[in-house]
Amino acid sequence: MMNTNFEQQYQLLQDQVNIALKKHMEQFASVPGTIYKSINHSLFAGGKRLRPVMLLSAHSMVNGNLEESLPLACGLEMIHTYSLIHDDLPAMDNDDFRRGIPTNHKVFGEGIAILAGDGLLNLAYEIMLKNALKHPEKIKSHVRAIYTIAEAAGIRGMVGGQVVDLEWEGRSAEQKTVKYIHEHKTGSLFIASLMAGVLLEDTPKSMQESVYRYGKYLGLAFQIVDDILDVVGDSEKLGKQTGRDADKNKATYVQLYGIDKSKKIVEELVEKAVESLSIFGQRANFLKELAYYIKNRQN
Repeated sequence: MMNTNFEQQYQLLQDQVNIALKKHMEQFASVPGTIYKSINHSLFAGGKRLRPVMLLSAHSMVNGNLEESLPLACGLEMIHTYSLIHDDLPAMDNDDFRRGIPTNHKVFGEGIAILAGDGLLNLAYEIMLKNALKHPEKIKSHVRAIYTIAEAAGIRGMVGGQVVDLEWEGRSAEQKTVKYIHEHKTGSLFIASLMAGVLLEDTPKSMQESVYRYGKYLGLAFQIVDDILDVVGDSEKLGKQTGRDADKNKATYVQLYGIDKSKKIVEELVEKAVESLSIFGQRANFLKELAYYIKNRQN
């Protein structure tokens, strides 16, 4: 059973992100109407805001002020949303639904969907850098945090993982390749979400390493759960069609190990993630609960 206090904390952080995202987008209402509608279509489609919640909770864990990190959390969600818009395109996964509604290109066409993704990626850095300038006394910390996000979203992280994922479609991949795809396509941004929050404050190296390990284990666990849900999940709960990985013969843990062993791997990864945070004591309770939430998620 889910911890009620955890649910309330999660909802509070999620609400803060949603309110802040709406305020940010209102500033850009004068841009061409089609791109504004296209961006809002995907940005406010009801996502869990998992990555920004991780950033805020990591920053809170090291005694940070969430008003300072909230713009980074919003930028992170914009980057994640851009990646989903592009991921759904016919040249990539060719999906018709995302979060229970038609994908961006199905509503606005491929050209506008590509531009909406491009726009969100740029907006993310506009918002994060503008926020950094408001904190000149901590400018180096902000630049480090933003750089960490940029690196994780780029060719050494999410984009690189997506490339290998595309290249191995329809082929039988070995464990090393599947692990690389998962750790980069999904895991990199998980790690960056947490590290950005921690890097905003003057934290010891030991704490940074602990948070990094937590993010690495949790990111891989999250993607394996995704693999499992694509086989056994409810398409209505997921808000997208299931069975797509098998249709495209994608490289997944389920393809390699089957459902039961994949579930066992997830359990082991989650326990390692939770143990990684022992250095923080009770301050890490929310992130520990988050790991179990991810293990048991149904959407």
